Amino acid sequence: MTDYYATLGVSRDASTEEIKRAYRKLARQHHPDVAGVENADRFKEIAAAHEVLSNPEKRQMYDMGQQPGGAGAGGAGFGFSDIFETFFQAAAGGGGGGRGPASRTRRGQDALLRISLELSEAAFGVSKDIEVETAVICTTCQGSCCRPGTSPSTCEVCHGRGSVQRMARSFLGQVMTTSACANCSGFGTIITDPCSECAGEGRVRTRRSVRVNVPAGVDDGTRIKLTGQGEVGPAGGPPGDLYVEVREKRHPVFTRRGDDLHCTTELPMTAAALGTLLELETLDGVRELDIRPGTQPDEIVTLKGLGIGHLNGGGRGDLHVHVQVTVPTKLDESQERLLRDLAGLRGEERPEARLAPAGSGVFSRLREKLHGR
Repeated sequence: MTDYYATLGVSRDASTEEIKRAYRKLARQHHPDVAGVENADRFKEIAAAHEVLSNPEKRQMYDMGQQPGGAGAGGAGFGFSDIFETFFQAAAGGGGGGRGPASRTRRGQDALLRISLELSEAAFGVSKDIEVETAVICTTCQGSCCRPGTSPSTCEVCHGRGSVQRMARSFLGQVMTTSACANCSGFGTIITDPCSECAGEGRVRTRRSVRVNVPAGVDDGTRIKLTGQGEVGPAGGPPGDLYVEVREKRHPVFTRRGDDLHCTTELPMTAAALGTLLELETLDGVRELDIRPGTQPDEIVTLKGLGIGHLNGGGRGDLHVHVQVTVPTKLDESQERLLRDLAGLRGEERPEARLAPAGSGVFSRLREKLHGR
């Protein structure tokens, strides 16, 4: 454990007044404004010793061989060491001063733009030219912020340093603090003759066209990053990035689930029973849909590779066609006679009620189809 008495150069039976006098003497001698920033560790040791030995409760704990907590440990709040740390940072330029003048040139902000895509555009990818209202570099001053032929003048208050130093009184005596120059806002220079085109900003707002290459497989909410296509920063600073967020329009026929597409086709019961070949309009044009004999209501027929393109790889999802078998509601005499004859041939004039086993209903079959079970 650090010998705080030795740090302050006092005896163990020194009075509180003797400890304070020793501390004031050493603090003035070793303060970074006097001894330099490289002496900061010694200054902190002196502050820590005074913080403990000047507090009767902490001194008693220290004398008993216990390491007292910081000022905040006992609920006392902001301690002496915190104050000294603040002074040290101010002296070293930690508050923004002492680091040289600030730069007017800063990076521009990122921008977000939304575009709407048709389902087919999301499936196959597309290139689009979009109009963006953004900040671009001023062509009159080329980002200098000054009227052509002029330049910023050195601040007369801080003489180009961007910061000023002031002497302040404290219980330590005179303490030097550093802060940004209010006259030039810390830049070290003042633009006395700003560019009339951009009003001294170094950039102007305008509309420009940007090409966006949308890859196949993007989904609703996908963001595409266009590096360096955002706003130009103040004083001609580097541009930020442009993010383009995709909004996918609802399709009147197809529903998207991941990279798969789903649709529904109506089929007469005779076609479902006998089987048929349908022509189906897909995103790839007309394709043949083979309906096998005995196709059941809500059965799903899958067309491989006619869905959405995979975003980060080759191939595409599938198109799932849900078959909806329609039953006629009105029959003429000949149609009714034929159906009765068919029922007789199949022994179905008076069918018995047969309960299907659990898990064999429409929704179960749909779930099995979707999950490949």
